[in-house]
Amino acid sequence: MARQKFKRALNSRLSPFQKIYLLLVAGFIVGPFVPLLIQSFAFRWAWPDLLPGTWWLEQREKSLLPLAWDYVISPYSRVWEATLNTVFIGAVVTVICLLICLPTARVLAREEFKGKASFEFFLSMPLIVPEAAIGIALLMIFIKIGLAGSYLGIILVHLIPTIPYMIRMLTAVYQGLGRDFEEQAMILGASRWQILRLVTLPMLLPGVVAGALFTFLVSTNIFLLTFFLGQGKIITLPTLLFSKISGGTLDASAAGITLVVTIPGIILLLITERFIKEEAFGKGFGN
Repeated sequence: MARQKFKRALNSRLSPFQKIYLLLVAGFIVGPFVPLLIQSFAFRWAWPDLLPGTWWLEQREKSLLPLAWDYVISPYSRVWEATLNTVFIGAVVTVICLLICLPTARVLAREEFKGKASFEFFLSMPLIVPEAAIGIALLMIFIKIGLAGSYLGIILVHLIPTIPYMIRMLTAVYQGLGRDFEEQAMILGASRWQILRLVTLPMLLPGVVAGALFTFLVSTNIFLLTFFLGQGKIITLPTLLFSKISGGTLDASAAGITLVVTIPGIILLLITERFIKEEAFGKGFGN
């Protein structure tokens, strides 16, 4: 109730110019998806027609092969295989990232040591070096050790761009957490395990979830490294989409696959909107 009143009060304070500006921004963000959605249901859409001349539903009974969404949801498109691979690789990468980055972020946030600045710069290198350079260098190594074209190789290479993001987010969470609650628990006689389980982790949980969601999203959208190291043996949604649009045309099936690729990001956005808010960071997930 209070939130609805706040929204109504905020709307009443917006000037007509501000409302138009917000509508333009929303249109700029959502606008590109409108022709994509229309294209996914089209059979023939030629320039300069504003709408398709022939729709998919008009041709589906006449065609011997699956068209548009019929093709997307059929086994021929390999969308289900690509989706399962994308989710599996992203989930495993996220878990490994958390195991690596949680202790690393704690040290970076709370300890001072010689070479700390150089180490932090080294962690940022994957964000500076082009993915093509990383992919080609690792491809030569992975071919020699037999990891090219394997799930293990893809997971390892996805850790390279995701670890810097996760460490930065968790370091910021640790810095904002402080040591007061942990020190109070220690004074009251809590063991290190009790402090970690009952004090530190519940307070870190919103930040950990935010970092995990962001890491999963980054992993599910990595194309170039997956393309190099997968060698066509492991298909993910980004590589499947590239194979559909590499010819320079965007037909109905490619438009449908493009929309499917956006689904993980939309789901994560809804989860973030539901759980990762300022009050969640302030109160934790216990309330």
